[in-house]
Amino acid sequence: MTIRQPIITVLGHVDHGKTSVLDYLRGTTLADREAGKITQHIGATEVPLDKIKESCGELLDLFKLEFNIPGLLFVDTPGHEAFSNLRKRGGSIADLAVLVIDINQGIQPQTKESIEILKSFKVPFVIAANKVDLITGWKSEDKIFIKNVKNQAENVKKYFDNNFYKILGDLSEMGFESNLYPQVEDHQKTVSIVPVSAKTGEGIPELLAVLTGLSQKFLTGKLEIETDAPAKGTILEIKEEKGMGTTADIIIYEGTLRQDDTIVVGGLDSAVTTKVKALLKTKPLSEIRDKKSSFEKVKEVVAASGVKILANDLSNAISGAPIISVRDEDKLEEVQINIKEEIEDVLIETGEDGVVLKADTLGSLEAASKLFQKHEIPIKRADIGNITKRDIVEAEGTLDKGSEYPFVLGFNVTLEQELESMAKKKKIPVVINKVIYKIVEEFEELHTERKQRLQLEEISDLQWPAKIQIMKQYIFRQSGPAIFGAEVINGKLTPNVELINMEGKAVGRVKTIEDKGTKLEELTKGKEAAVAVTKLTIGRGADGGDFLITNMSESAFRKLKDKKSLLSNSEVQVLKELAEIKRKENDLWGI
Repeated sequence: MTIRQPIITVLGHVDHGKTSVLDYLRGTTLADREAGKITQHIGATEVPLDKIKESCGELLDLFKLEFNIPGLLFVDTPGHEAFSNLRKRGGSIADLAVLVIDINQGIQPQTKESIEILKSFKVPFVIAANKVDLITGWKSEDKIFIKNVKNQAENVKKYFDNNFYKILGDLSEMGFESNLYPQVEDHQKTVSIVPVSAKTGEGIPELLAVLTGLSQKFLTGKLEIETDAPAKGTILEIKEEKGMGTTADIIIYEGTLRQDDTIVVGGLDSAVTTKVKALLKTKPLSEIRDKKSSFEKVKEVVAASGVKILANDLSNAISGAPIISVRDEDKLEEVQINIKEEIEDVLIETGEDGVVLKADTLGSLEAASKLFQKHEIPIKRADIGNITKRDIVEAEGTLDKGSEYPFVLGFNVTLEQELESMAKKKKIPVVINKVIYKIVEEFEELHTERKQRLQLEEISDLQWPAKIQIMKQYIFRQSGPAIFGAEVINGKLTPNVELINMEGKAVGRVKTIEDKGTKLEELTKGKEAAVAVTKLTIGRGADGGDFLITNMSESAFRKLKDKKSLLSNSEVQVLKELAEIKRKENDLWGI
């Protein structure tokens, strides 16, 4: 058995410095060359053991580190969502995670989502509290944070402490105990926080030391592999490259992958079986995504490794899908079946009520599905790829059935203008975003509106409760019909409702409501208008100053009572008064 290097994913809120932290280790300026300094593509960086020792220096004695791992393999992602491509059946291939948080901005919504995804995939993590150098007055005189912090001015330390304890408090609310790394007694119960600066390198040696120490203390059993075993891995990205054709960037987490190996990879419609034509590795401290990285052709790669492979039919493979090498022909069919089943586990086609979910990769789809389950968002169908006409038509079918969920939700996908117009015409809400939590937020807002609209439709044919007062100074006609000024005391008055007095006697029916010659469909609490009431004679059934209330059947009352969450407080008050009037004759009315 051999000890492999742990796989460490780096993730966090946009622009908090994920790539910059790795850039310091690599000595590169990759972040500066990327659009907006935000990572655009997924990649991997190997930090060999001698680099770790060189960086940690005096911390080796402080941490009492004795090395048995060959190094660390960092995977840098364009956001927490790409972390989901580091998937394997039942979890993640990431052994550890570094969650980068800007110490000046603290925990942001996307940070929270990153934590939730790490929790759902059961990946332990360390926090790198980045950008300490941006604290006003901060002096980075030493690369070791715990030494450097002692030399800061009192007001600077106070500002740092305030921000640091705010992060601790927010993490506590999310159910995590955390502390500054030297003060952590039980690393299995408490999250270590390492303040760093990706610009000056402060704290980076401590971050490496903590990750190395945790890997050796808690992961040794998990890191043991048989190097002569067939390879298992996951596809980070499939792409067309000039001079190479379709390539796949993959992470191998088990066994050895060799040139000319038969491999089975996950495809959208089936398992793809092909042969490795070439294996390309970047040199240590280089990075798969970096165009300036020099690739070298190798005969084999041993886990854990990031590698680019060239093979036929890779265009049919999907990011986030598994890859397994097969050396025994007798096991080929079994591997093909297992991979196909793994893909089908993630793709959902229930035929029941729910939203249509589309995502760009298998890992993204799985992460979104997990988050949707947590938020109790039912999924009718989950699939990979951009939004299609079929998705719109399927959502239209649920709309026609009066469903709460005629939605198409897209994570990191696109919608053609023609289909966008089609969705608008058919009134199908389409929500697309590159961040899952924003999809959830927008969906929940639209779903609440949809749900209320459906509930209102259920009671739209019922008369609305209202209590009015006849304004004795504004009696324009006594009968045939009676016309008078009325003020709505509570509720909402509409035409064609029967009115009763406070003794429960029917006095007439509202014919029209008018204000300055304009007919109104409703009159709300506090408003006044002229009301025409048939069958009422002022002075007999009611008089100026009297209160009248809308009448309704017992079944209509019960329906409104069941939906009282849709009624205003003043409308609910009218229902209570109506019940009191009716129960003078029937104790159980409306119950």
